[in-house]
Amino acid sequence: MTQSVTVIRDGFDFQARMFWMKAAWLLDDDSRILRVGFEHGPKGFDDIWVEYDPARCPSEQSASPLRRQHIQCKWHASPSTYGYADLINPDFINAPTVSLLQKAHAAQQMHAPDGKGVQFQLLTNWRVDEPFGKYIAQSSKTLRMDRLFEGKTDRSHAGQIRKAWREHLGIDDEALRILLPTLALQESSMSLEGLREHLNGMFLGLGLKCMHEGTFAYDEIVYDWMAQGVQEFDRKSFRAACDRQGLLQARQGRPIVYGVKSFEHPIDNLNDRCEEVLDLVDRFDVRPIRDQQAWATDLYPKLKGFLLEAARKTRSPRLALDAHATLAFAAGSVLNVKSGCDVELEQRVGDTKIWKVGDSEPQPDWAYWVFEHEVLNDDGEGLIVAVSVTHDAVPQVKQYLADALPTAKAILIARLSSGPGGRSVKSGQHAFQLAENLAQKVTTVQVGDRQPLHLFIAAPNTFSFFLGQRQPLLGKSTLYEYDLEGAHGATYSSSLSLPL
Repeated sequence: MTQSVTVIRDGFDFQARMFWMKAAWLLDDDSRILRVGFEHGPKGFDDIWVEYDPARCPSEQSASPLRRQHIQCKWHASPSTYGYADLINPDFINAPTVSLLQKAHAAQQMHAPDGKGVQFQLLTNWRVDEPFGKYIAQSSKTLRMDRLFEGKTDRSHAGQIRKAWREHLGIDDEALRILLPTLALQESSMSLEGLREHLNGMFLGLGLKCMHEGTFAYDEIVYDWMAQGVQEFDRKSFRAACDRQGLLQARQGRPIVYGVKSFEHPIDNLNDRCEEVLDLVDRFDVRPIRDQQAWATDLYPKLKGFLLEAARKTRSPRLALDAHATLAFAAGSVLNVKSGCDVELEQRVGDTKIWKVGDSEPQPDWAYWVFEHEVLNDDGEGLIVAVSVTHDAVPQVKQYLADALPTAKAILIARLSSGPGGRSVKSGQHAFQLAENLAQKVTTVQVGDRQPLHLFIAAPNTFSFFLGQRQPLLGKSTLYEYDLEGAHGATYSSSLSLPL
């Protein structure tokens, strides 16, 4: 099999798996997804479409209801990036003459003439390049109209983008303002194997058979249906189609999942599958919070009420935290070690794993802490704790300290013996042990001189949650968030101090 044939086949599998990512929820009567289609819809965005329950549909960037999504899947064999110019280049989508943006414009004029209620989404394993990335809202993957329409001339970078797109489409700025909010640029960072395992995890709770080894028959089934002219499904017809294929089985103890999100995952929308979701996305401007005081006055009270209500309903909640590290730590402080809850956490490490205390036996090759403790000011106040797990945060922390916390007394640097990395923490038990060991180290450093803590955490949310469970032991703790998108200076800012 030639490389080109392999890429084409992988592209078909990618599209099929994305279809199942949406369609499987038709087996859940509580899902907000009502209908799903395959290879049917507006030209250029006809790979998959999704129709939502009008009473519970997601919101667009403008906060108006999003009733329908039309998705175009684009799979590439090797990683790369794309920018604004690629959207007006037919070669980008292997088309002879018509660009992606022209297809989006035609679809918008036909299906969303007022620019509301419908979204046209490019879903690809390529990433948006850095210059263009600042115009993409990370919460929704839609275009940021405030940044794209900064300034009135064509001299700025945003002005050059508008000019190129206007001239390519032959429209004015007013028409561009109607079109662009309907366009979304989503990225799937999962491999095909990662998507397979993610789907198997979903299927367990939805009553579909899992296929961990050998051929993943779900890839072929959807194309068999298409060949039979079956391309649209509602809940009843989808269940019947799965039954005819022998795909249905008893649900395997589907857990009760509670979601907390301050940003949207590219393909796994918590609202599609969670019992309840605390949606805080609109409080943030991509990653930075819109109102700094809201951490304490709005977000924490809502989070606390949401989690305590969940704990009253079940003593074994599963949490899906698509949220800032501050909120993961705060969640742990609410459901702390004295809460009596046996909490499971969804942790994204390529695909999604379920982590909890005791989920694995400790192994001798697990990474352990390597600490550095340095006194900065003998007469200062405050202990800086810089946690580097997923990446080395120390250079950015020290730069921030020089500007914002020059009178801190000391710094405790916590690095892993294995070095930083997204897979350096192996399980929930490993995360639990690391959190426990760090808390013990902090108390040792503070013997006889209890200082307020300043926590800078670059780690999986499961670790942040377990560390938050020890907040009473740690004492007064202020957390900090890094401006990942660089919208506000690419530096840290204080978020929440606990206890309030």
